[in-house]
Amino acid sequence: MAGSLRRLLHGSTAVAVLAALCAGVAPAGAQGASSAIIDGARLHQPIDGFGFSEAFARADIMRGSEGLSAPKQRELLDLLLSRTGGAGLSILRLHIVSTPASSIQPVDPGGPNAEPQYVWDGDDESQVWLAKEAKAYGVERFYANAWSAPGYMKTNGDEANGGTLCGLSGTSCASGDWRTAYADYLVKYAEFYAGEGIRVTDLGFTNEPDYTATYSSMRFTPAQAVEFTKVLGPIAAKAGLAVACCDSFGWNHQRPYTTAIEADPVARDLVATHTGHTYASPVTGPLPTTRPTWMSEWSPNGTTWNENWDDGSGYDGITIAQAVHTALTTGNAAGYVYWYGASVGATRGLIQMNGDGYRVSKRLWALANYSRFIRPEATRIGATTGDANLSLSAFRNPDGSLAVVALNTGSSAVPVSYSLPNTGVTKGAAIPYLTDGTHDTAAQAPVRIGDGGFTATVPARSLVTYRINTGSRS
Repeated sequence: MAGSLRRLLHGSTAVAVLAALCAGVAPAGAQGASSAIIDGARLHQPIDGFGFSEAFARADIMRGSEGLSAPKQRELLDLLLSRTGGAGLSILRLHIVSTPASSIQPVDPGGPNAEPQYVWDGDDESQVWLAKEAKAYGVERFYANAWSAPGYMKTNGDEANGGTLCGLSGTSCASGDWRTAYADYLVKYAEFYAGEGIRVTDLGFTNEPDYTATYSSMRFTPAQAVEFTKVLGPIAAKAGLAVACCDSFGWNHQRPYTTAIEADPVARDLVATHTGHTYASPVTGPLPTTRPTWMSEWSPNGTTWNENWDDGSGYDGITIAQAVHTALTTGNAAGYVYWYGASVGATRGLIQMNGDGYRVSKRLWALANYSRFIRPEATRIGATTGDANLSLSAFRNPDGSLAVVALNTGSSAVPVSYSLPNTGVTKGAAIPYLTDGTHDTAAQAPVRIGDGGFTATVPARSLVTYRINTGSRS
């Protein structure tokens, strides 16, 4: 074949075609390829990172309370946190436990103005162990989040089943006003972690304030969230903590909370990050704030454990890939925090633990194609294509490297010709990492970059991340 090509083509054109064929890809600008533009001059949101939680004693299970051995623990930690063989997650969400068995103040000290009676076991349902492990992998973002205040601080006297913090507008409690005591309690939790060598960076006082659960839960209206923000904010700031709010049950359900905070000049300055879940409503656009926003909790509905990439169940891997893409590009989210990293039974977590064994879902690798390659302090940059089946996003990392993520939701492979204006990249190689039914964020043969672009094929129903290193620049 090479001899025939040499007779047909001459000079630099022949060399370019032969080099591309040897690399297993068509040359840039190949006929029939969809075009895509990765524009380094179009700047979108900075990225804080991607994360997970092991709340409700899941960290205990990971640590071995149900039989997981030390070698298996390490394998799970690598899968979640390693930047070479795993997802490289960079945010750990910590559960500020409010049950009497594990709370840092399990018993009413005698009222909101009494001397606090804090206790600390140095373990926190193994979350301290997990945080230290995460830190060793390079995690620097620790989000401590309360689902509820202790029951004695609430209108219903129970840390579960809703109720509201005593002292907020609209409440009446014989025990008095617990707002400042609750703020001090939250900050004390972070101080205990500091004593263990873990710096809590973000502090949340509510989780799903618009939903009453039979487990730990507490209600806030948007106005009450603003009110408490103005109590907690100065106390948290003095301790070097940034306030996050409000982890509403749905992304669009978060809008009234963000709107209320933004409308109050004091609260607006005190909330550093706006956080919303996507159970009750999906991401349909940005939240109404210029502050960073996080999709701070979600896993899809489902009734069985599922390891598949693409089965139409709605809780397979490709579902997660689409959700992450939408949060980043439609929602302009700076952070994406999945619910459980590892859990048990019919979990929709990334990993299923079972005694001294575990199984990995394609959900993990769908997230890994983003989280391993898009690092904290990256910036999302322009990424456009006219192909309706191709969901495209691109990011410049702090080290100058680029991550270009292409999700093909169509039933046919798509050859794509990428141009890289304003990125400083004119030559070198893009390394594709493929996730589909048979690949798990698997490195593929490098693709040649020439004349400020490259052409490569995205397989049908697949997710490909192209990593372009700083050395690929002119």
